[in-house]
Amino acid sequence: MPSIKQNPAAHPLPDCRNLGVMLRILLGANLAALVAALILDSPGTWRGWGEALLEVSAWVELPLLVLLGLLALGRDLLWRLPPPAAQGVVLAGAALVAAVQYDFWRFMGLVEGAGTLRAMLLAMALCGGLLGYFALRARAFSPAVAEARLQALTARIRPHFLFNSLNAVLSLIRSEPRRAEQALEELAELFRALMRDARELSPLSDEIALCRQYLDLEKLRLGDRLKVEWTVADVPQDALVPPLMLQPLLENAVYHGVEPGEGVGSIHIGFARQGDDMSIELTNPALSGSGHQAGNRMALANIRERLALYYDLEARLEWGETEGRYRVRILLPLRREARP
Repeated sequence: MPSIKQNPAAHPLPDCRNLGVMLRILLGANLAALVAALILDSPGTWRGWGEALLEVSAWVELPLLVLLGLLALGRDLLWRLPPPAAQGVVLAGAALVAAVQYDFWRFMGLVEGAGTLRAMLLAMALCGGLLGYFALRARAFSPAVAEARLQALTARIRPHFLFNSLNAVLSLIRSEPRRAEQALEELAELFRALMRDARELSPLSDEIALCRQYLDLEKLRLGDRLKVEWTVADVPQDALVPPLMLQPLLENAVYHGVEPGEGVGSIHIGFARQGDDMSIELTNPALSGSGHQAGNRMALANIRERLALYYDLEARLEWGETEGRYRVRILLPLRREARP
């Protein structure tokens, strides 16, 4: 059975290449440093607390960053090991980095005494606490839970899509019955696409084809009033994106940006590569003063939550109105289909 392989949160070992994981580790370690500074602040003054925090941070930050870098580089190797063995390797790595740092500072004359063992034990205790947190989090956010949530979110999108598509076909039954029959055949193809498993990312080419079919159906109602421009710059067609990510945005663009207007309404969809990321931008006329019913941004909230399930904090969704155009921008990691 397929699973959410693109963001393997079920592994008890954290993915240190993931921005969200890195931020959680840094936040947890610095909170631990803050607590330690409060304990070490024997005078109980703000100045004493600040000095204690600075001292503890000097011990924590450098080995933490070094360990994060090593874990990011060796992530794939660690994930091939059984989880207990991988966690043991991480604990040993934390102890080794702490020992090297302490011995170096002692060599430089910054510390005195044989405190290497204590530094190793403290590093292992902090690392063990973070590993325990991520192990519990992996159980709480298991693939089954995430998949069920994705299916529910996708199920919310489908009724709107199908309802609007059927309305477009119904408008042709009397005036152009042959064209209506052809549109029903196209709609049947769209239904098959909609019934695909929502747990897996789909190729960008499939998502674009689905959106083109949907827009063709909308043109049956709006005719020449609907103008669509596509721009695909340096983005591979086999790039993977969440299914039904663009169609709800296009539906909003048609319903809120083109349909209420009187003249031609243009929708622009652009894809661009930005390093290891892919940018998707959609703009449409902003007709906020037309008296048309404003959207409740359900589609945007839906897409934001699905992006979080697939990519954690590595994806962003932004929207706003500038110069009479409503703009939605999605930035997500550029991932491609695995080659056999």
